Amino acid sequence: MQLVVARIGRAHGIKGEVTVEVRTDEPELRLAPGAVLATDPASAGPLTIETGRVHSGRLLLRFEGVRDRTGAEALRNTLLIAEVDPEELPEGEDEYYDHQLVDLDVVTADGTEVGRITEISHLPTQDLFIVERPDGSEVMIPFVEEIVAEIDLEEQKAVITPPPGLIDDRAEIASTRDES
Repeated sequence: MQLVVARIGRAHGIKGEVTVEVRTDEPELRLAPGAVLATDPASAGPLTIETGRVHSGRLLLRFEGVRDRTGAEALRNTLLIAEVDPEELPEGEDEYYDHQLVDLDVVTADGTEVGRITEISHLPTQDLFIVERPDGSEVMIPFVEEIVAEIDLEEQKAVITPPPGLIDDRAEIASTRDES
């Protein structure tokens, strides 16, 4: 399975280094020296990471064969893609790769169907499940321990205990306000 692990940013300095926007929770594994990555566009790669370092809070990479600023700048906005075994699991307990969560059924603790996870949105403060409901509408569910009670990969479901108002239909909320 191929996963986007980074996007190449601007050139840094004159020796071929580039900044990267990291799109993986495991940059030390996916973006390590010696890693060979496919690219989008495919014509830019494959690229082999020669060196990596953190500078002022940003990851800088240099690729084999890219020796100057011109070569580095030519890679700008290229996506870096790693080949990942679909059965591979993250090292930490209660950690998941996005591809493991997408398409899980979402149900409440009492078994009520909420929908299906279609996307994981990574925000600075927390991750969100984007859940498509049976009627085609979407609801965003924060991926936090207080709301997501269980992830069961064998049963292909996520069990949630949502606070009031998180998944309630707008019509139900409006009718409750009208009754007040």
